[in-house]
Amino acid sequence: MTSSAEAAAAVALLRRPETIRARCHALLALAEADRLQHFALRAERLGAAADCVVDTIRERHPDGAIPYHARWRHFAAGGRDRWGALSADLGGLGLAETARLRVELCVVSVLLDAGAGAAWLYTEPSTGAVLRRSEGLAVASLDAFRTGLFSGDSARRPLRADADGLSRLDAAALGRAFQAGPDNPLEGLEGRAALMRNLGAALGARPDLFGADPPRIGGLYDRLLGRATAEGLPARVILAAVLDAFGPIWPGRLALGAVGLGDVWRHPLAAPGGPAPGLVPFHKLSQWLAYSLVEVFEDAGVPVHSLDELTGLPEYRNGGLFLDLGVLALRDPALAEASLPVSHEAVVEWRALTVALLDRVAEGVRMRLGRPDMPLARILEGGTWAAGRRVAAALRPNGGPPLRVVSDGTVF
Repeated sequence: MTSSAEAAAAVALLRRPETIRARCHALLALAEADRLQHFALRAERLGAAADCVVDTIRERHPDGAIPYHARWRHFAAGGRDRWGALSADLGGLGLAETARLRVELCVVSVLLDAGAGAAWLYTEPSTGAVLRRSEGLAVASLDAFRTGLFSGDSARRPLRADADGLSRLDAAALGRAFQAGPDNPLEGLEGRAALMRNLGAALGARPDLFGADPPRIGGLYDRLLGRATAEGLPARVILAAVLDAFGPIWPGRLALGAVGLGDVWRHPLAAPGGPAPGLVPFHKLSQWLAYSLVEVFEDAGVPVHSLDELTGLPEYRNGGLFLDLGVLALRDPALAEASLPVSHEAVVEWRALTVALLDRVAEGVRMRLGRPDMPLARILEGGTWAAGRRVAAALRPNGGPPLRVVSDGTVF
């Protein structure tokens, strides 16, 4: 029987970015030895994948100025700086309060960013622009934030995401804000709404992080600001705070002791000798959130360093790039026609290989561009995510992923 101390140590281990990287690279090593059940590795195709990413970077960013892979890119879909327009209307809020609002917007928007499905779209009320997938979800969440959907006092303080507003958010209200309905289905709507309510409960449970009257997400900014040193804030500290603060919100999955593990999944070949044997952590949305919060702190004058301690994101654009370009091949082609739960061993394998292969392809990208110090966060943006979308659009009419993963709105 695992003691409470052993369980706590295992949870801490599974939250470390180096554990994510180590366990994913260990599965890649098994792929190189042709010992994985679901995927074969075609390592000779990695050069072509790096070429594809470099071509995408040069086309999208000819001046070489690549921003971080962050939610803020999606708020600017279609070349319209929506956050800039909103912040310009805020007047003299001050640097700290503006940063708190940005943290609140960023958190709710990233947590609502799991795959929308190919059928859903969002028509922006102010422009009539039709947006899909991540861009649609981003703009929908920004509009919802602006109108007070996440605030407990939408009449007086609409620009707020607090415990009162989030705790009472139901799927019907969220669906209206996201224009979802029978003719415009949004995958995982109930799961998204439940996640927001769980978020509200988490705020109320941690006044040390989020304050009181009512607790608000923006309190996390002040907490992290207190962790900064003269050198700034390490990226892993942001991730650790996100995992600590929001760990309880994830739906019931695997747990150690009384602690839910979140985006952690079983694979029989993962660290069989332990500790925490057979478990592969990813924390995809949490790392996406950490990457997105980097800009908030840097714009508030707090440097963030050691970004490459975080990993690449194991989602279907990055993972799809490797499948579509033949770096990975399914051993059983029938899996491409199945609807797979996110816990399926093949999905866990795919995601783990994606994390490790992103490190490998990043080496090739840096070499080809002559930029050895380019952070992974810029390569993802420049980059692997955009290349994955481009290749998918060329191969499939709806531009969807090469594997169909059943989403509950909290992972993909």
